[in-house]
Amino acid sequence: MSSANNGDAKFGSRPTAILHRTPWRPPVASSAEGIYITLEDGKKLIDAVGGAAVACIGNGHPAVKKAIKEQVDKVSYVYNMQLSNEPAEELAHNLIQSSKGAFDLVGFVSGGSEAMEGVIKTARQYFYETGQPQRKHFIARQLSFHGNTLATLSLAYHPARRAPYAAILNAENFHHVSPAYAARFQGKDETEEQYVERLRKELEDKFIELGPDTVIGFVAETVVGATTGVVAAPKGYFKAMKSVCEKYGALFILDEVMSGMGRMGTLHAWESYGDGISPDIQAVAKGLGGGYAAIGAVLISKRVADGVRDASGFWKHGHTYQANPLACAASLAVQNVIADEQLLAHVVAVVGPHLGALLRARLQAPGAPAAPFVFDVRGGGAWWGVEFDFDTPEGRGLDFGGAAFGGAVQARALENGLVIMGFSGGSSLDGTKGHHCMLSPAYNVTKEQVEEIVDIFVRSVEEVLKEAGL
Repeated sequence: MSSANNGDAKFGSRPTAILHRTPWRPPVASSAEGIYITLEDGKKLIDAVGGAAVACIGNGHPAVKKAIKEQVDKVSYVYNMQLSNEPAEELAHNLIQSSKGAFDLVGFVSGGSEAMEGVIKTARQYFYETGQPQRKHFIARQLSFHGNTLATLSLAYHPARRAPYAAILNAENFHHVSPAYAARFQGKDETEEQYVERLRKELEDKFIELGPDTVIGFVAETVVGATTGVVAAPKGYFKAMKSVCEKYGALFILDEVMSGMGRMGTLHAWESYGDGISPDIQAVAKGLGGGYAAIGAVLISKRVADGVRDASGFWKHGHTYQANPLACAASLAVQNVIADEQLLAHVVAVVGPHLGALLRARLQAPGAPAAPFVFDVRGGGAWWGVEFDFDTPEGRGLDFGGAAFGGAVQARALENGLVIMGFSGGSSLDGTKGHHCMLSPAYNVTKEQVEEIVDIFVRSVEEVLKEAGL
């Protein structure tokens, strides 16, 4: 009913015919170049979050546009059970070679949720074909997100996104242990090593509870994304978790849909934020195609690849648009741009240090209006999160008019010409507390653009606080 008010200048009073992910029709983008997006009313925005950590080289890169146009002239579609195609074969080789021995095979899908669904099925197929059909349990973590299909919602534990579907989620095969979120859950008297050991023991206890030879694997985001807002695990955590998997013959599985393909400054986030521990299976997506194509991939280690090759020899999983020629050509071009323009070096040397330093200086310095409410500024590379906490007398006195703070900042930033992401519910296991915002600009963002992003973001935060009574 409210959609009647979702008209626009171009279409008059006609409401949107899309079932949007918001109760209203979002502003309509009409063109984009680099990190700049122009709306149909002519307003210009800076995309400081890459959509959802997707647009890693910005819009309109000439090399990618050229690759897509050339592929349209060659082959736009073949069904991958009947025919393979050149860009898919080339992209797969690119991903294997750049993994430095971590992976042996690749399976293509059409996005992050599909990639994680593919991970679940590939892991099960491996044990089914290697004579261990009793393995049927996955262990993941609370305050995690692995996709929006029923299986991936079951695997993850994002309270708000699970809630409407709780009655039909699978609790028999998917189980959860504590998040690796030291800022919120490490004991006051615990050292980092003791915290990691407690989490390791909890995972091992869960293996034993389920039956060690019934567990398929442990699944985690290398750096947790939207659920908690760019939370990396403590040092030694992934080494400890993998040791439990190896002890009981299970798989160690990483979800790098958001954190991977360069977002943290290394091609794979585990290289810099995961103790250098490579997984048995890994999902990637967002930075793979950079928004130029709907694509994801399942990266498969030699152990798992050999298990499948020595049995059926093929992937018992597939979709109509799997390994789509246009998507693979676009993604290959994106990966070539990242390599040719040395963008990961730029992310490490310029984007990460400058963005992190500015956020801390502007939000946490003595006298900064937001400082009393900034719980944490964290991140690395081209991905940063800011967590706010109003659980203080001063904070409880602020009135946000019933709105969640993260969402209010996102809305105000959009009014001010900046696209960011704001969330709530990431600081408690039940998803009822916490406010955080995320920034994930393109890898080729300039130092000056970083400064403009931080200027608008901080102004938006301060405006929301002022209007709430600060």
